[in-house]
Amino acid sequence: MFHDFPFYLGLIVIILLLIMVANKAKIAYPVLLVLGGLGISFIPGIPALHIDSELIFLIFLPPLLYEASWAISWKELWKWRRIITSFAFLVVFFTAISVAFVANYFIPGFSLALGFLLGGIVSPPDAVSAGAILKFVKVPKRFSSILEGESLLNDASSLIIFRFAMIAVATGQFVWHEAALSFVWMVIGGVAIGVAVGYIIMKLHRLLPTDANADIVLDVITPYAIYIAAEEVHSSGVLAVVSGGLLLSTHRLGYLSSSSRLRGINVWESLSFVLNGLVFMFIGLDLPEITAGLEDQGLWTATGYGLLVTLVLIVARFISAYMAVVVTLIMRNFITVADARHPGYKVPMLLGWAGMRGVVSLAAALSIPVQLDDGTQFPERNLILYITFIVILTTLLLQGLTLPLMIQKIKIPDPDFIMPEEELYNKIRRKLNYYALEQMRADYSKEMDEHPVLYQMACKWEDTGQLGDTTAIMADEAKEVYRDILERQRKWLTTKNREQNIDEEIVRKHLLYLDIEEEKLNLL
Repeated sequence: MFHDFPFYLGLIVIILLLIMVANKAKIAYPVLLVLGGLGISFIPGIPALHIDSELIFLIFLPPLLYEASWAISWKELWKWRRIITSFAFLVVFFTAISVAFVANYFIPGFSLALGFLLGGIVSPPDAVSAGAILKFVKVPKRFSSILEGESLLNDASSLIIFRFAMIAVATGQFVWHEAALSFVWMVIGGVAIGVAVGYIIMKLHRLLPTDANADIVLDVITPYAIYIAAEEVHSSGVLAVVSGGLLLSTHRLGYLSSSSRLRGINVWESLSFVLNGLVFMFIGLDLPEITAGLEDQGLWTATGYGLLVTLVLIVARFISAYMAVVVTLIMRNFITVADARHPGYKVPMLLGWAGMRGVVSLAAALSIPVQLDDGTQFPERNLILYITFIVILTTLLLQGLTLPLMIQKIKIPDPDFIMPEEELYNKIRRKLNYYALEQMRADYSKEMDEHPVLYQMACKWEDTGQLGDTTAIMADEAKEVYRDILERQRKWLTTKNREQNIDEEIVRKHLLYLDIEEEKLNLL
């Protein structure tokens, strides 16, 4: 391993360069990373890469899921909960069933159990790829919220299918009532453990005399602690991490200081950047190991099977996207839905095409054991690995490269559009500053007379609606007054966010600005 250390350092440099090229060309960087890894794998003398699935599940998956759960809006997740859970569970199950029957019919030696196993592996779309694409194109907020919410939950449902299919392949039987009970425990137990461990972590942050560095270290440990705790009791570690992450994200203002929040953002962005880069590069680098085991099937035949499964995935997702519209139009007569209007054909088309596969599928395929418990070879393991690779590569290249063009061509109307984002941001800023001015005059009029800097800040809020200049030297008493005003502004923002239909991204930008203001106070 130490002998290959320079190679891995060079790999990180290559990842950085490829991501720079992808950003410059406005291409989703997972596409270039997979192709880059694929190209490097053919260079003579390159160290053979063996990816341990446990490495991906334990080292990579928890922090990536945790970071994604912090980035998503709980308000948007709850608003679109029906369509998100439908895509994350029902669509994943429908996709797995479709793959199972097609594989059983067209691929020699594939039983239904093996088909379900393959379906569970390739059914979840990848969150990182979709997110990387949406950076370069303008889409309605609801579209990105649905994709982000789906990607948080679909990994859990696919891995549940994968576990049950593994049992069926290994034992040759499938007991439905036991599987149903196990499924309920994996879902409910995963959510409960995630919330419980998240609550304990939140209490530790509050009770321990931590500083920003200690808070960040504890925060990095958190997703691993949640994942391991859930997996130890055989519940869903993925759902546990997502649930714990959503809990902690929602209450971040209550247990983390402004310094911890500001520094934590930088740490998590850098960490997820490196982890995402490595896992997509690993997909391309692992090709020699995957193709080495294809002795029984020819390479072209196996590639054909992979393309067939890819076609099934695309068709199944399109059917699911349009069926979701039909169900919504029917159910709006009986229940209150998030939006009862007909979405037309454009949104389901783009949702159907946004089905790139990624690292979770590869990790699941690699976790298939070489041998069964009785010592016999696991049936069709090498073919499943290769089909998974073809699915990932094809969806990344085909859908990943064409989705931005489709979005630009189709031009989805945004039914939630109120005013331009910058105008909305400035409107909230003015209201926020007027609220601060009222609070300052009501509760700190004496301090305004005693500390000119507070009076100057109030005058600026009143005259221009801009934040006051806090770079001047302030007495400790004036700092405490301003800290209290900042905290009241945070509470005002969070209250408005709950009560009104405000874009949470804009609210978070204001909260970030308030954290920066408080951090500036600490440096004065």
